[in-house]
Amino acid sequence: VEAVPLPSNILEWHYTVVGPENSPYEGGMYHGKLIFPREYPFKPPSIYMLTPSGRFKCNTRLCLSISDFHPDTWNPAWSVSTILTGLLSFMLEKSPTLGSLETSDYTNIRREQKLQQQNALTAEQSDGNTANGNTTNSPVQLRPNCSSGFSNAVINLLVVVVFAAFAYIVKYVLTSGLE
Repeated sequence: VEAVPLPSNILEWHYTVVGPENSPYEGGMYHGKLIFPREYPFKPPSIYMLTPSGRFKCNTRLCLSISDFHPDTWNPAWSVSTILTGLLSFMLEKSPTLGSLETSDYTNIRREQKLQQQNALTAEQSDGNTANGNTTNSPVQLRPNCSSGFSNAVINLLVVVVFAAFAYIVKYVLTSGLE
């Protein structure tokens, strides 16, 4: 566990914790930040996890008993070391908290990552078969449904146009009803 303040802001500390042994986080290094209020140590810090861990959402204030979400449970004697030790224990806990991912979310993320790896492997094998002139035995390639940024922009534009048309119709109905 290591934590240091930013040179430009003594109230913002960045930390690195190493995943505990015999846990899903073993071998991982997790980066986050602590934002201390000016009233520290009498008020608790905000805690953020910046590295994806499967337990906490990235760059989201964490709702922990040692964070500013629960100032009533804060103890001014707690140090940065105590806070990070508490964070490690919350990483190992299964109960959901604000800013955390449910286990099923983590499982879904891992499943999606494995599917993407399999799809990449299938694509590589398919490319190799095509390069050799062998297209009859190439596996069927499954690709996730990815939408491009352009199609998202078009959809957003259509939503705005439909909303504007709806607002115009409402305005027309209201003004024609007054005449």
